[in-house]
Parts: sequence; C-alpha cells; structure tokens
Amino acid sequence: MNNANLSLIETLSRDAAIAAQTLAVLDEQTKNIVLQDMATSLRASTAEILAANQQDLSHAEQNNLGSAMLDRLLLTPERIEGMAQGIETIVSLPDPVGITRDLSERPNGIKIRKMRIPLGVVCMIYEARPNVTADAGALCFKSGNAVVLRGGKEALQSSLVIAKVLQDVLQKHKLPKALITVIPDPDRGLMMELMQQRAYIDVIIPRGGEGLINFVTDNSKIPVIQHFKGVCHLYVDKDADLDNAMALLLNGKTQRTGVCNALEGLIVHQDVAEAFLLKAAVELASQKVKINACSRAAKYFTGCTVLDDSEFGQEYLDLEIAIRIVDDFDHAIDHIRAFGSHHTEVISTKNDATAMRFQRTVDASVVMVNASSRFSDGGELGLGAEIGIATSKLHAYGPMGLESLTAEKYLVNGTGQVRS
Repeated sequence: MNNANLSLIETLSRDAAIAAQTLAVLDEQTKNIVLQDMATSLRASTAEILAANQQDLSHAEQNNLGSAMLDRLLLTPERIEGMAQGIETIVSLPDPVGITRDLSERPNGIKIRKMRIPLGVVCMIYEARPNVTADAGALCFKSGNAVVLRGGKEALQSSLVIAKVLQDVLQKHKLPKALITVIPDPDRGLMMELMQQRAYIDVIIPRGGEGLINFVTDNSKIPVIQHFKGVCHLYVDKDADLDNAMALLLNGKTQRTGVCNALEGLIVHQDVAEAFLLKAAVELASQKVKINACSRAAKYFTGCTVLDDSEFGQEYLDLEIAIRIVDDFDHAIDHIRAFGSHHTEVISTKNDATAMRFQRTVDASVVMVNASSRFSDGGELGLGAEIGIATSKLHAYGPMGLESLTAEKYLVNGTGQVRS
C-alpha cells in the first residue's frame, strides 16, 4: 500500500512496525550505549522539558484538573533525574531477547527449547503521566520492541519534548525515530483508529483511570494488557508490631496520594483495633486525611463518614482512606477478595505462618509482608522502570519490566525425523 493512501495513524503504526525490524540485529552492548545516551540527553534537556511541562500544568489548572492528576502531570528536576536513573538501571539489566531455555529431548531425538523474542510493536495509551514516555521508550527499546505512545492532552507538550530527546538520540545512532512514536494529536477519534491497527500493533497497554481502561478494553481490536485501578489495602494483624504498622500506613497513604500504589484501605484485626486506631486517629488527623469507616471503627475518629459494606473499594487518589475492623484473618481475606483490585496488598504481622498464608491466599499482583505498598513499582522492585502494572494475568501480572515485554517461541532441532 502506498503511504499516500494511509491515514496519519496508519502511517505512524506502519512505520513503527517497519522500525521494529531494525532492532532484531542490535546487540545488547549497542542498545546499552544508546540508552545511556538517552539518560544523558534527558538530564541535559531538563530546562526544555520543564518549560513544556509548565505549559501543560498551566493548561491543566485552567481546566480544573484534580489534584491527583496534577501530581501525576508534574515534572521536577528530581523527577527528570529519576527518569534518567530509571533508564540507567535498564542499562544494567540483562537483555532478555534471545535467552533460551531447554525443555526436553523427545524419545524420537528431537530437542525442544524456548527462546525469548520481542512482542513487536507496543502501544501505550495513558493520561497525565509524561514520565511514561521515557519509561516506555527505554523499556521497549531494550526489549526489542517499537512503541507507539498516545498520551492524554494534559501531558502532550511534555511528552512531545521528552520523545524528541529520545528520538534525537536514536537518529544520532542511525536508528529510525519511529522506534519511539508519539501521536501528536490527542483527538479521541484518532485513539479509536489507533486501537484498530492490528496489522501493525501487537499489544495495547492503557495506563490511567478506570474509565480509560474500560474504554480501551471495550473498543480495541488489539490484545489489551489491563492496568485497572489500584485499591491497595494494609491489613494490621493481631500479631503486628503496631509502630511498624503505623509507619506502613502513613507512608502508603500520605507520601504520594495520586499514584496507584497508594493505600486506599486499612483493615484492622479486632484484637488490636483500639490500640492501633486511637493512634491512627491522631496521626491521620495531623496529615488531614479524610476518614471513611465501618460502624465499628467510626467511634475512634471525629467527623468520619460511616460506610455501608457496599461502599468500600473506592480509589480515592487523595488524602482519604476507608477503614474496617475485622473479626479475624479470614474476614480480612474476604474483604480484600471483595474490594481489592488485584494490584497490591500488604500485611503487618510478626507471625511468619500468618504472613506466608497471606501471601499464598491473597490474589494480587504484588503481596507484601511488613513493607510499604509504595514499593510496588518497577524501579523499586529492580526492573529499572515499568511500562505498567498488569492486574490481569495475560500474559504478565504485576509491574511489567523487560521480560514482560517479550514472549517465547519454540525452537525444535532434529536430525531428519518425520512423524509416522
């Protein structure tokens, strides 16, 4: 098909698919040289990136964007440095592409292995998260994939500048800039067209609010790796160290509220409820956290909202939390099963058997014992950066790093065997 007959979206998608083929011949050392150059260039372009981000922030404030979205949108010198360091961590990680593992040798003598291969072209659809542009670009490049990025209008100027920094590095190394493609127009009609490009795009990963995830899932003709809302809980067990539990609560809820690994729910065993919640009431009030609680927990808080059972499970993305007292461990698990989002769940306990049971029982992509939910992050878990946190199990579950951006194909070697 002649490019003259293609729409903008078809052209960009096709160019990305063609560009992806160039990565097949790049060795790990070359990839790492390019990635290190990207990190260096991001640092050198801090002023330009911040100027573009200020345009986005001004526009967002004029449109009364919520505080959680503004926090996701905001870039600072420290956050740009964090993006650069994330890329450098990716440099230090082994390239998964080409890694093989032996499976078996069949009775007829054929030998079977599996080898990791890129997915091909990854499409990211995201909202006010300009850091995704750098994270996704670097992760996809190292794992041998081209990436098509469709950010929301809120972060458009920031994303375009970050992408240009990375594209300039690609071109400096004689690589096609289409390896990292940004859709320059946030029009929703173009997003709909993008989700139909199954001839060129292999997988779509949406990052944003539940409405965006559902929209992409419902309308895409391309397989979708879902990243639903982050309703994360801390369960304070009867055998918890209450000082440690308080530190986990405050860090998980108040350090940064507009992120998907922030705590949205607190579950407390009835045996320690009074001792813990009397302290929690003081600490959370000092941080101006709005309290929503079950009728049993409400008596420990002044001016809280009493919740019915059906009202739990909200993703507040703000200084707000839901609190419930439970009878026992099983009651806590039932609450998480009913209201969790398969993202991250945390237990505070000194009982090793209870901790092991919690980790084996809870269905979440990350299950933590005595550690803050804020560690549920690709960088903190040693992945460098992450392209998303998959809350469905096809084909990845949890923070998606390099290996999650590959698949495996079978390699079968014989000496002339034929099937009888």
